[in-house]
Amino acid sequence: MARCLVTGATGYIGGRLVPELLGAGHDVRCMARSAARLRDQAWKDRVEIVEADATDAERTRAALEGVDVAYYLIHTMAAGADFAERDRRAATTFAAAARRAGVRRIVYLGGLTPGRAGGAGERASGEPSAHMRSRAEVERILLDSGVPTVAFRASVIIGSGSVSFEMLRYLTERLPAMTTPRWVRTRTQPIAIRDVLRYLVGALDIPEGVNRGFDIGGPDVLTYADMMQGYAAAAGLPPRLIVPVPALTPKLSSLWVGLVTPVPAGVARPLVESLRDEAVCREHDIARYVPDPPEGLVGFPRAVSLALQRIKEADVATRWSSASTPGAPSDPLPTDPDWAGGSLYVDERTAVVDAPPEALWRVIEGIGGDHGWYSLPLAWRLRGLLDRAAGGVGLRRGRRDPLRLRVGDALDFWRVEEIEPGRLLRLRAEMRVPGLAWLELTCRREDGQTVYCQRAIFHPRGLFGHLYWWSLYPFHGLIFGAMPRNVAAAALAEAGGRGPSAEARPAPG
Repeated sequence: MARCLVTGATGYIGGRLVPELLGAGHDVRCMARSAARLRDQAWKDRVEIVEADATDAERTRAALEGVDVAYYLIHTMAAGADFAERDRRAATTFAAAARRAGVRRIVYLGGLTPGRAGGAGERASGEPSAHMRSRAEVERILLDSGVPTVAFRASVIIGSGSVSFEMLRYLTERLPAMTTPRWVRTRTQPIAIRDVLRYLVGALDIPEGVNRGFDIGGPDVLTYADMMQGYAAAAGLPPRLIVPVPALTPKLSSLWVGLVTPVPAGVARPLVESLRDEAVCREHDIARYVPDPPEGLVGFPRAVSLALQRIKEADVATRWSSASTPGAPSDPLPTDPDWAGGSLYVDERTAVVDAPPEALWRVIEGIGGDHGWYSLPLAWRLRGLLDRAAGGVGLRRGRRDPLRLRVGDALDFWRVEEIEPGRLLRLRAEMRVPGLAWLELTCRREDGQTVYCQRAIFHPRGLFGHLYWWSLYPFHGLIFGAMPRNVAAAALAEAGGRGPSAEARPAPG
């Protein structure tokens, strides 16, 4: 039994690795910038949670104290010129802290690129993208840290909720015919999430002297066009008409992906850039230490079928969108005193609901996604389209689960910042706005009645932030005014009532 530290436990891979390690009998400590992001995980009471940022040397060293194996699952999936420097600084700090703490092994999951770190005699067959070069640099830093490191290099990961799978899924489902960039003809070697997790857990049994990278992939080598056709077959869709065109740059491709799929252009661009380069395994040495299962590695058709089954059963444990954290730690909260965060504009409305609190809470927790926002669907869709046009996330991320929410979940263009079951849901906006915005929905009993309260809160930044609030103020009555009435009607229907009976009224302030 090993004492393991998992970084990135709020992300897609880390959130799935933790229960696998626990199931194998290991002790697990999770390192996160915010412990609150993990409090709704089913396994939270079985792990130790510490708060630390990988760039903070002292707190990272404390998090690594007494750890045998440290999983480094931290990546920057963002645009901007400084992402490589952030990744470099975090990896260097973490590696030094692991060495000082006496960690026996680091396990890293990076990307499969033409030019790879750590392999003698390996030559690049093409220049990797900036993000993939950063992944290779992080691998090199960890391999040179003095702590024996196992670095796995994977291409497209197929699993319910992964960003690569979501991009593939929506491109295929929404476009029966498409003109596509040349990268759809680039070969890649996708791998099922269950095989990725099997390798990550199996790394614990690799001899301590091993310090190297391993290519990992599934049994199928496919182009992206092959994968789209394979997804269509697994999903029961007709074959797709795919016509590659040469003149579509990564920037234009990412905007196109951002328009069609829930993946924002800023996240899509590094994915698209990585797809330009062939990503095929050149060795399968990992099988010496983590043998293939008797039935073999999971093939692409099977991986897609498993992912679709998870989605159908609403059993998606983690999603790519859970990995990003809104705002900075210094940003004010709507509960802070007035002096802490400056001006706050508030639109507050209440409604008395002729239904028990449990029915109202089910409606509140089920808001967004396919259930919508209970007022002017066209206006919400238009706001989502405007946000996408500005490079934001829009409404297409939907929900991880159709009925249940937890802290950190993405919900259309909101993020769940706080949830108190049966009482409070606070959402923080991730759309492009000149300031910080929240939407609070609460349920309470008052004088024997069920009361719904709704607060739209805005903390403006600069003059433009104030102008933004007041320019939209005339529309608040249309958008936010209808919500209490419609939520009340939905709660009554949820409780088995016959019709709405609610009085929505604006509150002062």
